[in-house]
Amino acid sequence: MAASTIGRGLKELTAAPPPLPLGRVRRPGAGRKPLTQRDPTLVTDLLALVAPDERGDPMSPLRWTCKSLRRLADELRKLGHEISHRMVGKILAEQGFSLQANSKTREGSDHEDRDAQFAHINEKVSDALASGQPVISVDAKKKELVGDFKNNGRDWREKGSPEEVRVHDFLIKELGRATPYGVYDLADNAGWVSVGMSCDTAAFAVATIRRWWLEIGRLRHPLATRLVITADGGGSNGSRVRLWKVELQRLADELGIAIEVHHLPPGTSKWNKIEHRLFSFITMNWRAKPLVSYQVIIDMISSTTTKTGLKVHCELDANEYQKGVTVSDRQMAALNIERDQFHGEWNYTIKPSGHRSNEAVI
Repeated sequence: MAASTIGRGLKELTAAPPPLPLGRVRRPGAGRKPLTQRDPTLVTDLLALVAPDERGDPMSPLRWTCKSLRRLADELRKLGHEISHRMVGKILAEQGFSLQANSKTREGSDHEDRDAQFAHINEKVSDALASGQPVISVDAKKKELVGDFKNNGRDWREKGSPEEVRVHDFLIKELGRATPYGVYDLADNAGWVSVGMSCDTAAFAVATIRRWWLEIGRLRHPLATRLVITADGGGSNGSRVRLWKVELQRLADELGIAIEVHHLPPGTSKWNKIEHRLFSFITMNWRAKPLVSYQVIIDMISSTTTKTGLKVHCELDANEYQKGVTVSDRQMAALNIERDQFHGEWNYTIKPSGHRSNEAVI
């Protein structure tokens, strides 16, 4: 090393500033300033592009497009900013933004007596269970295409060998659709599902309840004097469906016991017990498995269990149920129905015809 080099080094050491504070590698002010400091309007312009209130502005440049990082960078460059899409993502993260999907939280308008109806149902169900009466929750599950179609979800398989299914979900006429209708026994944590090959009608719904009672229900509840049913306000077991009440009258006459029905208020079907105590576990059990035949569907449903002891029985219902069956006013007048004082359209009891009361039938 040359003597002059050593001399310059000693001179630099003598004239060196005080040592840097702990944790710093350079003096304050060193290095290139951040882009947001060199371009003071950058953050403001970016936030204007992604602000929620801009969605309703027809003049917004991203009103009708996906706000991807590349599109945002393109729009900022049109405004005179020099920026890459990676830097856009970094700034958005610093400002508290993240990728988010839609969130299902709005349930629409609520009925003014929604909470009161839930309290009413809870009271009636609690009283029935306390007195040893059977209480069931009923509903139809989503119809399923039968065949080698894609089923949502993922399952463990050997890497690189996913199960191959059809690209398009077109109905196979020879196989049709499966219509599961379920009965969930609240007292026994047990379910019964009839897999229909026909239409989801009130006749099919009541036929499922009948099969459950004759095969299982009457054995579990030999001292029952009434059957309490909680159901949605719409669908085949809706509160306004005439055929539902006519079929329940036939069932009450056959069984010789009263059938007490309580409908959930409008827009609250997801609160039905059968949805989250039975149907949700069936969906999880057959995730990523194509429902290639009715037998596969029955086996999948029958094998559904939970850690809390859920048991499910499933059978095929090959009967044909017609849609559009008309119920006359005369048939409705013949019903032996007693409506509750509180929302009689949602809460009513259908008694066997031989036990008609002296009260006027509504």
